[in-house]
Amino acid sequence: MTIEYVLLIFCMFMIGLKFFFSAPMEAFRDYGPVLGARVEKHLTTGHGFKMQDGSAHQWTTAR
Repeated sequence: MTIEYVLLIFCMFMIGLKFFFSAPMEAFRDYGPVLGARVEKHLTTGHGFKMQDGSAHQWTTAR
């Protein structure tokens, strides 16, 4: 009975490990171009910039 539990835990660990390493790679491969397009759109339209002292645009960070 102990051998079955050890094998079951080992199989679940290996499945979890595969998911842990493959999920981020798939997400960046599938949604990387979408994120890049969004960043380029915000840079070209000026979203995220604000006037300070009426002179120059400076990038603001979200906190």
